[in-house]
Amino acid sequence: MATGATIHTFAVQLADMDRGVYEDLTLRVARHPSETDAFMLTRLLAYCLQFQEGIAFSDGISATDEPAVYVRDLSGKLIAWIEVGAPDATRLHSGSMQAERTVVYTHRDPAKVAAPWAGKRIHRADEIALFSFDHGFLDAATALLERRNSIALSITEHRMYLEINGTMLESVVHEYPVA
Repeated sequence: MATGATIHTFAVQLADMDRGVYEDLTLRVARHPSETDAFMLTRLLAYCLQFQEGIAFSDGISATDEPAVYVRDLSGKLIAWIEVGAPDATRLHSGSMQAERTVVYTHRDPAKVAAPWAGKRIHRADEIALFSFDHGFLDAATALLERRNSIALSITEHRMYLEINGTMLESVVHEYPVA
């Protein structure tokens, strides 16, 4: 019998001073059995770091034609294509064709994630950003995950302060150009 997704609940206090975004969020995040905690947490952080009206998680691994996170305006138009992990060049090309803005958040080595994109056709590659976190940050954060989590996330000058279930961690949010 196949194992179903594990639901994690996050009570998030978001204070993104860089963008002037201050929100209290309650998020239910489904982690598929084939998904690592690091991937799930990166997906959650991408959601928070890109938070704006119309943001949503896709249906996950089964949604092969959608990114992990996306933003739609009130008319349903795709505003942002937010990938997590290590998408291939074809996926980035497609996302960039469909959305006004495309970004990638990775829990892996960004140089290794971007290497397969070199020389590939990616629409508006010079406008796509790849984001990552300090080495060891996600390992430390995933060790603190529970099924119900309390998070305070503050971002200022590209430095992220994450209090997760009472433990404070911090990381720079590194940005790399795709092209």
